[in-house]
Amino acid sequence: MLIANIAAAQYYTPRGRTTTVNTVGSNDDFYVPRVGMDIGVNVANTTSAYNSNFSTGTLAGLHAGLTFDIPLLYPVSLAPEAIYSQKGYTAVTPSGNFTQRTQFIDLPVLLKFNVGPIMRLYVGPQYSFLLNTRNTYDNGFTVTNQQYYDNTGTKAILDGVLGVSFDLSHYVDLRARYMLDLKSTSSVNSAYQPDYRNQVWQFGLGFKF
Repeated sequence: MLIANIAAAQYYTPRGRTTTVNTVGSNDDFYVPRVGMDIGVNVANTTSAYNSNFSTGTLAGLHAGLTFDIPLLYPVSLAPEAIYSQKGYTAVTPSGNFTQRTQFIDLPVLLKFNVGPIMRLYVGPQYSFLLNTRNTYDNGFTVTNQQYYDNTGTKAILDGVLGVSFDLSHYVDLRARYMLDLKSTSSVNSAYQPDYRNQVWQFGLGFKF
């Protein structure tokens, strides 16, 4: 992180002299609201709401959506987003392998902190609305059973989000986040959505306009 910030704050002239210039993270246009897009991959699994030793296998997915940057007071902005996000987990059971794929609409409302020429920190809550659930069972050779559930409008989960991004240019940034359900799914109380919390590592590119 230190190397990236130092590199963004300087450039080398042909004669080898170091000169400070405006960087991609300059605050000259900080108070200009911006709209953007985010696209990338999720690495998701689950943790138990009550058993810290419980864990499941990871499942890769996609995320994509719209981002907004609303300036408040330098160096803090409000960063609401609307993101389609694939989550889920895998597990090995006595009868074979189990995979649960869930699809959500995530609505994070984050505070964004400019902490260097190119570095940004994000923190805040997120509401995740479950769209559908697909369970797949296989015995290691063939799919033995598959179940699909349309969950639209039946479940909203509050999450906590921590993240960081680095400006690659004035229009593109590289971002990484960690998300964890702050509320368990115990209220659902069903076999296809047991009592657990989603946790997701998210990596992607942001495009700002």
